[in-house]
Amino acid sequence: MQAEDARYLKRKVKGGSVDVHPTEKALVVNYELEATILGEMGDPMLGERKECQKIIRVKNLHDNSDLTSLAKEIIDKCKLIHPAKLPEVEQLLYYLQNRKEAAPAKAPSGKTQLADKPEDPGIDATEVDDTANINDVDEYLDMLYEDLPDKVKGSALLLQLARNPDNLEELFQNETVVSALVRLLREDWKRSTDLATNIIYIFFCFSSFSQFHGVILHFKMGALCMTIVEHELKKQKMWQEELQKKKKAVDANKNSSKLQDDYEKSLKKYEGLIKKQEQLLRVAFYLLLNLAEDLKVEMKMKNKGVIKMLVETLDRDNSELLILIVSFLKKLSIFIENKKEMAELHIIEKVTKLIPCDHEDLLHISLRLLLNLSFDPDLRSKMIKFGLLPKLVALLNNENHKVIVLCILYHVSMDDKAKSMFTYTDCIPMVMKILLESPEQPDMELLALCINLAANKRTAAIICEGSGLKMLMKRAFKFHDAFVMKMIRNVSQHDGETKNLFIDYISDLCTAVMNGDSDDFALECLGVLANLTIPDLDYELILKEYDMIPWIKSKLQPGAADDDWVLELVILVGTVCIDDACAKLLANSNIIHLLIELLNAKQEDDEVVCQIIYVFYQMIFHEATREIIVKETQAPAYLIDLMHDKNSEIRKVCDNTLDIIAEFDEEWARRIQLEKFRWHNSQWLDMVETRQAEDMSDSYMYPDDNLDPYIQDADILDRPELFYGPANNSVETPPEQGNTNGYDQGVMLDGHLTPEYIDDGGLYNGNMDFYGRQGYDDYEPYVRPEAHMGFADGQGPQFGGFVDGQPVDQYGRALEFGQYAPYGSDEEEFSYGMR
Repeated sequence: MQAEDARYLKRKVKGGSVDVHPTEKALVVNYELEATILGEMGDPMLGERKECQKIIRVKNLHDNSDLTSLAKEIIDKCKLIHPAKLPEVEQLLYYLQNRKEAAPAKAPSGKTQLADKPEDPGIDATEVDDTANINDVDEYLDMLYEDLPDKVKGSALLLQLARNPDNLEELFQNETVVSALVRLLREDWKRSTDLATNIIYIFFCFSSFSQFHGVILHFKMGALCMTIVEHELKKQKMWQEELQKKKKAVDANKNSSKLQDDYEKSLKKYEGLIKKQEQLLRVAFYLLLNLAEDLKVEMKMKNKGVIKMLVETLDRDNSELLILIVSFLKKLSIFIENKKEMAELHIIEKVTKLIPCDHEDLLHISLRLLLNLSFDPDLRSKMIKFGLLPKLVALLNNENHKVIVLCILYHVSMDDKAKSMFTYTDCIPMVMKILLESPEQPDMELLALCINLAANKRTAAIICEGSGLKMLMKRAFKFHDAFVMKMIRNVSQHDGETKNLFIDYISDLCTAVMNGDSDDFALECLGVLANLTIPDLDYELILKEYDMIPWIKSKLQPGAADDDWVLELVILVGTVCIDDACAKLLANSNIIHLLIELLNAKQEDDEVVCQIIYVFYQMIFHEATREIIVKETQAPAYLIDLMHDKNSEIRKVCDNTLDIIAEFDEEWARRIQLEKFRWHNSQWLDMVETRQAEDMSDSYMYPDDNLDPYIQDADILDRPELFYGPANNSVETPPEQGNTNGYDQGVMLDGHLTPEYIDDGGLYNGNMDFYGRQGYDDYEPYVRPEAHMGFADGQGPQFGGFVDGQPVDQYGRALEFGQYAPYGSDEEEFSYGMR
C-alpha cells in the first residue's frame, strides 16, 4: 500500500512472551501484529494477523553488568515488552550472563546432525537499533539519497525487512527500491564495505527464492558481485604485503618500540578490515551460489574466473566463510572442466589443510569435496602425495564421516600403486575390526574397500595375520555373504604362505560349491578353489572324494550354466591339471571334447577361450595326456586357428602350446610351420595368387593343358623355385648355352641378394663346379619372400634347363624349339628360348 493510503490502514500490536535466544546473547520478544484495512467510512474491509518476533541483542553483557539497569533500559527502548515484566527480563538476563558457550567437540565418536548447506550469513556490523517497518519503505528509500551514513542506515533498515520472507514480495514489487539499491551499489560499493554488504545481503535474500532470479540477473547483480569480490581479494593481498613489510621492519629493529607499536596497530586494523571483508565475501559468494542454480549462469561464472576466486579464498580462517566456499566448490566439481581447473590451482594442497578440523560441518563438506575430486586418478595420487591417507584413516572412528571416508579410501584403493600405501597406516586393522563387528549387512563402501585391499599381496598378508582369515571364513559361512567370500577369493590368488592357509578350508569350500544352487556365494567359493595352485595338494583325492568330475562335465555342457560359472570351472580344470594323475583322469573322462565344444560356443568370449587354451597347455606338459590331445582330438587344429587371434594373451598361450606340440609330433610340426609361413608371408602369397589367376584368365584365349595349379593347391614349402627362380639340378648346362641354375654371379654382385645367402665365410662358399664357376651350395633352403630374386638369371620365365638334351620348363616339362623368344626382335635368331 502506498504512503498516501496509510490513513485507511489500522495496525494493532499485542505484546507476548519474552525468551532467551538459543545460541546468541539476545532476548527474543514474541508479539502479534494485526493489520486492518478500513474503508472511507472507517469500516474494516480486510484484516490479517500474524505472529512476529523481535531479537534484542545484548552484546555488552558480562559478569559485572548491572542486570536491573540493563533490564529497565531494554523495556524503555522496546515498547513491545510491558513494564510489569521487568523481573522476568532481569531473570532472563541473569540466565544469559551465566550461560556458558558450548565448545565444539574435537573428536566426537557418536553421530551428530550435520548441516547439508551453509547457514544464512549473520551480520552484526551493520545492525541498527531501530526496528524497520514495512510501511516506512518510502522513508528508507529517501535515506538512500542522503549522505553515506544515512545510506548505510537506510540499507540496513531495508535489510531488516528483507530478512523476513513475508516482506520479500512487497519489496520486490516496489521497482523504485530495487532500482535504487542496484544504482547505489554500482556507484558507492568502493566507498563503504558496510553499504556494499547490506545491499548484496538484500539481494541474497531475494536469491533464496527462484522466482526472483530473473530480475536479479536482469540487473546483472552476479557480474557486479564478482567484480566486487575480485577487488576485495586484491585489497587483501595489498594489506598483507604492507603488514609483512612492517613485520620485517620490526624483526630488523627489535629494540624499536615505535615500530612495534605501529605494527600492532596495523595488525589490529588489519584484523578488523578482514572481518568486515569476510562478511562481504560471504554474502557475495552465497548470492552467486544461489544464482548458480541455473547451469547457464554457472557456466558464465566459470568463464569469469569464479573458481580461481574460490580457491584463493580457501586460505582464510573463517569457518563459516570456508563452509560456503567449499560448498560452492563441491557443486562445481561435478563437471570435469571445473575439476581440471581446480587441479591446476592446486586445490588438493589447500583442502588438505582443512582435514581434520574442529568444525564438524566444515570437515564434513570438505570430505564431500574430496570425494568428488577422488574420481580423478591424478588427484588421487596428489592426495597420497600430500599425506591425506593417514588423516582419512584416522577419521574412520568418527561416525559422522565414516561412510564418506570409506568412499574416498575405496577410490584411492582402485590404483594398484596406492594399495601398498595402506600398509603404512592403521587402515587394515581398523576396517577388519569394523567388518567383523558389523551386523549381518555391512556397509557396501566398507566391503568394496576390503575387496580392493585384498587384491594386493602385502595388504592380503596383513589381513591374514593372526586369526584374520579364520574370522573371515567364519563370518562368510555364517551369513552366507558373497562379498566377504569375494574378499577371501582375492586373498587366495596370491602366491606364498597365504595360499597354504586355505588347505584347512578345502572341505568347506567343496561342500559349498557342490551344494550351492548356482548362487553368488557358491561361485565365489569355486573361485577360491580355482586359485589354490598348491604343488603339494592332492587334487586327485579331492576330485574323487567329492565326485566332482561328473558335476564338472554337466556344468561344462553348452548352455548348462551361466558364463561366470563356466569360466570358473575352466579355471578350476586348469588348476587341477597341474597334477599328472588329475590331468589323465580328466582326459580319460572325455573332458577335452567338452572343452572343444565349449570353445566353439564361446569363441567370442576372449577370457573363456584363453582359459580353455591354458587347460590344453597344462595337459600337453604331461606325457599321459599329451598323446590324447595330439592324436585323439582336434585341439591342435583349433590352436592353429587361434594362433593369430587379435587378443595378445590368447596368441601367447597358443604359441607356447603349439611349440610343445611341434616338439613331439613331426606331422603337426610341419602343419604349424606351414601356417606360420602363410601368416608371415600372406602379402607375397596374395601377389603370387593374383598373378597366377591372371595367367589362368589368359588360358581361355590360349588353352594349355599343362597349366600349373594355384599356389594354394600345393605345398608352399616344397616349391623352392618360387623363391630362387628356375633351376635344374639334374643336368649341368654349358656356360655358352646360358646359366640355368637360377643364380647369376653378376647379379648377386650388384647387391640384389639378401643376407640369407651370405654365409660366415663371405659371399661365396669356395666350392667350384666342373666349369670352374663359383658354387652356392650352402644357401638357406627356405627363405622369406623378400629374398626372392625373381628372374635375374637372364632366362625367360618358362625356361628350366635341359633333360637328356631336351629343353624343359621350370617344372620339367618338354619345350619345343623356338617356343619362347623372350629377348630381342623377330629378326633375330632364337633357339630353345635362349639367345
